[in-house]
Amino acid sequence: MDGGAQFNPRTVEEVFRDFKGRRAGMIKALTNDVEEFYQQCDPEKENLCLYGFPNEQWEVNLPAEEVPPELPEPALGINFARDGMQEKDWLSLVAVHSDAWLLSVAFYFGARFGFDKTDRKRLFTMMNDLPTIFEVVTGTAKKQMKEKTSISNHSSNKAKSNTKGRGSESGKHSKGQRKDEDDGVDEEDEEEHGDTLCGACGENYAADADEFWICCDACEKWFHGKCVKITPARAEHIKHYKCPSCSNKRARP
Repeated sequence: MDGGAQFNPRTVEEVFRDFKGRRAGMIKALTNDVEEFYQQCDPEKENLCLYGFPNEQWEVNLPAEEVPPELPEPALGINFARDGMQEKDWLSLVAVHSDAWLLSVAFYFGARFGFDKTDRKRLFTMMNDLPTIFEVVTGTAKKQMKEKTSISNHSSNKAKSNTKGRGSESGKHSKGQRKDEDDGVDEEDEEEHGDTLCGACGENYAADADEFWICCDACEKWFHGKCVKITPARAEHIKHYKCPSCSNKRARP
């Protein structure tokens, strides 16, 4: 287990990059890799922790043996609650503890390298601009976005978002392949899509990045094509797309 001991960020930008990498890894564990994560959190094992690493990878492991540890430790014993509650509630609980750990690690680095009030505020603002792991896992951020939109506007915008970017007649819910000829409509689309969050990494839709996105027909979440390993060419032949999380869902005892 690395735990980030080999990487010591010293500037606000480096700490934020470290934060984003760890966050992406933990989101992956709780969304795309949820089946593997579930299996690794065996209640019969000892106290286990979920670690996120700067390289966007995750790991379920025992806490560090040294006291005090190199970095603040994640919540202990996440595996013990796995079979005692609904899976979605358990994942939400792990997400909350993961958010708390990410903040503690970031401000540990800030304290260690002497960030002043201005640097701490800037670091928090940068982190706070991203949705929390809890919001990504539970879909709270998406619900909040929908609440801000009227029913009529939401219906029309949803229709446009489902047709925008289709590469051919069979183009599946996707974004980023072409621009609407009507500038007014394009601006509305970009405003709506700007609030869209990837169900895998939690990042916002960037209209100027010409990114390919795809929507899950089951949970209606949007995903970067690269996050779920779907290319525009492959999407052309998918009639009903299911994201990895929905595809792997099965009944829990």
